[in-house]
Amino acid sequence: MTAALLLAVPLLPLLLAALVPWRGMTRLQWLTPLAVLPGLAVVLFLPDGSHASYSWLIMGMDLQLDATGRVFLLLTTLLWGAAGLYGLGYLRGQDHTSRYHLFFLLAMSGNLGLVLAADAMGFYLFFALMSLSSYGLVVHAGGDAVYRAGRIYLIMAVVGELLLFAGLVLHVSAAGGYHFSLMAATPLQPVTAALLLIGFGIKAGLIPLHVWLPLAHPAAPTPASAVLSGAMIKAGLLGWLRLLQLEGPGWEAMGWLLVTLGLAGAFLAALVGVLQSRPKTILAYSSISQMGLMICGVGLIFLLPDLGDLLLAAVVLYALHHGLAKGALFLGVGIVERNRAPWVLAVLALPALALAGLPWTSGALAKQSLKSPLYEALPAWAGTVESLLTLAAVGTTLLMARFLWCLWIKGAARPGHLPWQMWMPWLVLSFAALVLPWVWVGQAGPAWSLIWPLSLGVVLSLAGLLAWRGRRVPQVPEGDVLLPVEGLARWLARTVRSAPRLWQTAGDGPARARLRLAWRRTRQGAARLEAGLGRWETVGIVFMALLVGVFVSLWV
Repeated sequence: MTAALLLAVPLLPLLLAALVPWRGMTRLQWLTPLAVLPGLAVVLFLPDGSHASYSWLIMGMDLQLDATGRVFLLLTTLLWGAAGLYGLGYLRGQDHTSRYHLFFLLAMSGNLGLVLAADAMGFYLFFALMSLSSYGLVVHAGGDAVYRAGRIYLIMAVVGELLLFAGLVLHVSAAGGYHFSLMAATPLQPVTAALLLIGFGIKAGLIPLHVWLPLAHPAAPTPASAVLSGAMIKAGLLGWLRLLQLEGPGWEAMGWLLVTLGLAGAFLAALVGVLQSRPKTILAYSSISQMGLMICGVGLIFLLPDLGDLLLAAVVLYALHHGLAKGALFLGVGIVERNRAPWVLAVLALPALALAGLPWTSGALAKQSLKSPLYEALPAWAGTVESLLTLAAVGTTLLMARFLWCLWIKGAARPGHLPWQMWMPWLVLSFAALVLPWVWVGQAGPAWSLIWPLSLGVVLSLAGLLAWRGRRVPQVPEGDVLLPVEGLARWLARTVRSAPRLWQTAGDGPARARLRLAWRRTRQGAARLEAGLGRWETVGIVFMALLVGVFVSLWV
């Protein structure tokens, strides 16, 4: 029973995705949000340590549920289920809904599967399935800006997959097996650690690898943005927790690097975010900022291994809090686009205040859980930690105020019809950010230490509103540091394209003739090669050759 239930978590979305090409699937799209039910059953009914092996799957695969995986699986099932139901109302009457559901279900399967994966092969396959399928969600709406966002996303995703694959191959080779238990007992080489750090860092929004986030989130449909920011971005964080050896000597440099980059992301993303005008772009920079705090927490585990268990629990709790709140905020964007009623703003303010750390919300609990271990074990750090988290809370408050203002002034002028498939999951996620802390009653710190940074952020927001009233707010282009990189790439492309013209003017005689002939033959050969590779016969032969090679290597 355990083996069947664990396997059903990633398998059910895959089976539903296989039905999408069938014409009758358009009448069965209501099954999409139900694909998370096996995952929810695993969270509720299976104990920690539940494990199953499937030797008949590819090279064998293991699925396992532990305490960390339970929290991530709870977050993932709630977000994908809510976004799946929301999408039924949001996309009603639009074109290409079957294509959307196909990529949605494939990405869902990958995201759910990687949480339960207990070996490197399964984790990588599910991670790649999630990352590559998400491209279809990012470019769903179409248009030049959307395709640019999709192109950047795909480039970063492929680079991340290659680095991750290389890191896993090195680690598996050193461990002599690809089960996480074997890999955890094998010392991690610096090169392997660097590959895993960058590979997962792209997905986690690590500065300066974050450039895809502020482009992809606004481009994707609203329910897809919710899972991109709330659930899929956490896959990079989970990968670090699974594969990096967070405890042990000699990793202080890694710890300080993560703390530095995490704090840089927390503050710089907040600064750039308040200079944006599109609501979903502001939320994207908010995600980079919040992920920066979680990355900082991972770095502290390296630096303070004695507090590893407490800090790990704090990072996992922070991921749960951020995922629920950010998912509700993204879904709220689509709500306000159709109905700008006062009650909508009131509900939307709940997850925004939770992110800012309002007392008695999940944000207050998450921040307190991050501070408490440091206060108790290292009193000398208390002042520094308090100051940094206070500044982060002020920055988050400014971001949320900017988000609510930009969303409100661009919302629907007249209240429109809201399908129940949209408002119900939005309300569930919004209030989940308030319910969670009651599980840990009495652990929150003094309310005033949490209220005054929030109040300061509100005051600064009002001051900024008055100061810039009637004037255009300075803006940083979406993607920030990506722009000079794209400019350099365009310059290199122009240089390469201009090379033949330079050769044509480089004098007369036999040398010029030979150069032009060589260039013409090179272009003709490249064209023939491209045409050959584009034929289905060639693709089939190459695929079969690769398949035979894989089986031969496995047999030997």
